[in-house]
Amino acid sequence: MQDLSYEEFVRELESERRTLVRVDRPRPHATVIYLDDPGNMNALSGPLTVQLRRALADALGEPSVRSVVLTATDPFFSVGGDWKLMRDRAHTAEHRDEGSVGVWKWIRHQFGGIARLIAQSDTPVLVALNGAVAGVALAWSLSSDLVIASERAQLVLAFGRIGLVPEVGTSWALTRRLGHRKAFELFVRGGTLPAADALELGLVNEVVAHDRLLDEALGWCDRIARLPEHVVSMTKPLMRAAADMSWQHAILAEEFAEPMTFTTAAHRHAVEGLLAKTERAVER
Repeated sequence: MQDLSYEEFVRELESERRTLVRVDRPRPHATVIYLDDPGNMNALSGPLTVQLRRALADALGEPSVRSVVLTATDPFFSVGGDWKLMRDRAHTAEHRDEGSVGVWKWIRHQFGGIARLIAQSDTPVLVALNGAVAGVALAWSLSSDLVIASERAQLVLAFGRIGLVPEVGTSWALTRRLGHRKAFELFVRGGTLPAADALELGLVNEVVAHDRLLDEALGWCDRIARLPEHVVSMTKPLMRAAADMSWQHAILAEEFAEPMTFTTAAHRHAVEGLLAKTERAVER
């Protein structure tokens, strides 16, 4: 396996018989995806990562799915990258014809590919943090649209301690939420943030009792499902793009999007209902 090219390595992983990612459909409009390798602390092994990317792509490609929840089997969300994978693939890259290019392909198409699915899909992706999260799994959480954290959750920012830099969009997400100085402070400290501290910094949206975690996440899925489909699928990319736009570009994008929403049945019916309610109030 150590001598395989990136493409050969992925094909080998796709033949893995163990199921390391579990998919559930608790609502007609919501899919829940579990990292399900608790004996390995849900580390991002090759097979788990490949299975997760496929499961996420399938869920996001299903038109009836209005939101996706990414969570894990207790007690960890994920300790991040699998150390055996690092040793066997990254540390031996120089001995393969493709050199470090194969590692780049893995990071870009697998780790980064999952982050892009989360961020670039029009379907909201929620993360339900059931425990400690580190490394690439932390990057995925920061890429999501909402993070609901268990009271047991911790954000582990220990890249530097193992000789790594922030990865898979983490530096972008942290500096935009916290600014350079606070983000740099967290990196240098390299410790853990309890869920309550992460909430105070705005890195998670809500902290809930551990046994209520999935119910609360599905409650957000229900809120999303009650909105007209086009509202959510148009608003997510608008808001995502606005983070990198000037005010002039953001308002321009909204000006082009809004006329389309006026022509939808959902908007017409809502306006008719509001007008009828107003007319009844006036008659009284």
